[in-house]
Amino acid sequence: MTTPLLIAGHGTKDPDGVDDFRRFVARVGRSLDVPVAGGFIELSEPPVKDAVADLLTDGVRRLACVPLMLVAAGHAKGDIPGSLAAERARHPGLTFAYGRPLGPHPGVLALLRERLSDAGADRNTTVLLVGRGSTDPDANAEVAKVARLLAETTDVSGVEYAFVSLAQPSVPAGLDRCRALGAAKTVVLPYFLFTGVLPRRVATQAAEWATEHHADVRTAEVIGDCAGLAEIVVERYREALAGDIRANCDTCKYRIALPFHEHAVGAAQVPHTHPADHHHQH
Repeated sequence: MTTPLLIAGHGTKDPDGVDDFRRFVARVGRSLDVPVAGGFIELSEPPVKDAVADLLTDGVRRLACVPLMLVAAGHAKGDIPGSLAAERARHPGLTFAYGRPLGPHPGVLALLRERLSDAGADRNTTVLLVGRGSTDPDANAEVAKVARLLAETTDVSGVEYAFVSLAQPSVPAGLDRCRALGAAKTVVLPYFLFTGVLPRRVATQAAEWATEHHADVRTAEVIGDCAGLAEIVVERYREALAGDIRANCDTCKYRIALPFHEHAVGAAQVPHTHPADHHHQH
């Protein structure tokens, strides 16, 4: 029996972002000869529970789940596993093969370079990569790693990084740093899969800073629904089935007592409260 794929997304209050996710799930479904469904852990419909229910047909008792996340932060480490635990309680006998987030995959880097090229970046451009931001230092460090990988593999003058929420430097502070380093032209590169409230905020903050400082600042598009992204998700799906998950746990705050984060070690992981799902496993 083939193993269906559950794609777990975060959710957004932006209807365009929800549409992007749904189109992308359909794209992945066309590239795999197994049932594919997508659900959100909060904010948007459908919730994970509905996507799981759609896949549990014809005696299916095992699913593969790929977290559609760019970094291994709290959503991939805790919220989605918490949602899957709730589904195991709801459907006794159900098991999951849980994949890893997309991470600094070569394909992700290639897509980011495409978005930079589309925005007019060249060897005289300084890039500001903007991540979501997290209370998880390991997740923020992944954004810094991607910035360095882009700097090493892209014909631009340099790549700095910033965050739009929860972590520093902020977008304006990141642009201040680019200016201090002598940037004549800057492209702000949102490190997001689809459009939404936060990517729009990145573009707004970048435009406001550019106006205030009379600077040449452009904002690139998000990665978006595309074939290259679907290929990476399919790869993560196959990894999950093969048990080849190679996750980096050396600096995970839930396992290692990092300075200032000791309280997180061994913390219980529970799902978000989704308005369409009143059953949770605590």
